[in-house]
Amino acid sequence: MLYLGGFGHIPVFAGYIGDGFLDACAVGDVFASPDMNPMLESIKFADSGQGVLCIVANYGGDRMNFDMACEMAEMDDIEAIKVIVADDVASASKEEAKKRRGVAGFVYVSKVAGAAAAKGYSLSDVADVAQKASDNCRSIGVALSSCTVPQAGKPTFEIANDEIEIGMGIHGEPGVGRSKITSVDDVVDEMLSHLLEDRPAQAGDRMAILVNGLGGTPIEELYLILRRAKSELEKIGVKLEHIRVGNYATSMEMAGASITLMQLDDELKTLLTADAVCPFWEN
Repeated sequence: MLYLGGFGHIPVFAGYIGDGFLDACAVGDVFASPDMNPMLESIKFADSGQGVLCIVANYGGDRMNFDMACEMAEMDDIEAIKVIVADDVASASKEEAKKRRGVAGFVYVSKVAGAAAAKGYSLSDVADVAQKASDNCRSIGVALSSCTVPQAGKPTFEIANDEIEIGMGIHGEPGVGRSKITSVDDVVDEMLSHLLEDRPAQAGDRMAILVNGLGGTPIEELYLILRRAKSELEKIGVKLEHIRVGNYATSMEMAGASITLMQLDDELKTLLTADAVCPFWEN
């Protein structure tokens, strides 16, 4: 199993190589897809004779290059199946959900798929459960500052010191609204409103929550986000059965955070909580 994408989102991707997670990854330049050759090399490295699941974030360059790499792998008799992660609700409407960007939901999808592979699932079954995890993920971010891509030498976008942008993408893509900085509770409430409007929650729903830092946000502030999100979800009657807080998919030095919710069933919870050891995740 492997993942690909541009550099600059540490610990994505190499930080998730380990037991119960990824077998390999292909990494491009900062915020740029790797070309087909390292992808193909990674597929060959990850193949143990059973085929390879390729987890791909929903960006044009990543998808195009991985399509070519998978075609080349199949010419070498390596079965390669792709699962697309498209969890960012701010990047497209429900009606055009297939156009959404892939963000921190990748972490959940990779964990579930890695656990399934470790348990001996067939390649097609690993792909099915990875797709189920992806379909059950919803994410949204908030940014307070930009990052600076080294090649550009200047911030990707401008935002005032007293402003925030809800829905900002992890490469600086425009969000759904910019406003003056307000309390963390108000910000979290707005983020949750977008997530729950897209996939409503009801009493008894089981969820995992990932509060993810974008690179320049202190951990204690991420826990403030969790505090409010947990309180509001529990008011609805949602059962949070798995909680993670930290820097799991960053945007270099960007100040901000994202919230990812994943609806759980027994299978997804079992796989999410299964044993795994890699540099940035341990069960």
